Amino acid sequence: MPRYVAFLRGVSPMNASMPALKACFEAAGFTDVRTLLSSGNVAFDSRSASPAALERRAENAMQSGLGHNFRTIVRSADSLRRLLDADPFAEFELPPHAKRVVTFLRNPAPLGLELPIERDGASILRCSGAEVLSAYVPGPKGPVFMSLLERTFGTDITTRTLGTVRKCASA
Repeated sequence: MPRYVAFLRGVSPMNASMPALKACFEAAGFTDVRTLLSSGNVAFDSRSASPAALERRAENAMQSGLGHNFRTIVRSADSLRRLLDADPFAEFELPPHAKRVVTFLRNPAPLGLELPIERDGASILRCSGAEVLSAYVPGPKGPVFMSLLERTFGTDITTRTLGTVRKCASA
């Protein structure tokens, strides 16, 4: 049975318990459900379905189980492993201490976007379908990269560090 990962936008231990999220996904009929890193990452097995169908099932289950839902973006574990195997940041000359992040979009990025887009140590480097590669150097202005991403792609996105994507792909 295929393995998937749901990336939930805006989840933290303060607004959703991981056991409650797990229960919602199990109630939706998903199996071998695991929450990861207490920040809205849920790995699960399901019969093959489109990511959009899986997103709707998860969001409906959270609405029923929690009384609200979190924007959900689903990727297959196989597609995450292919992304990682391609060493997506290798072509970019980034400082060693730069944070490498992957932003997941619900729909493919707009065509014709001129990259890189840079601001205050943050760079949107590449769009590939519905994934965006960015990097930032932590600085005193805080998470500038998030406002840069939201200004470019809207708020129907969710972002994870490359390390988190790696953990999710192997969960």
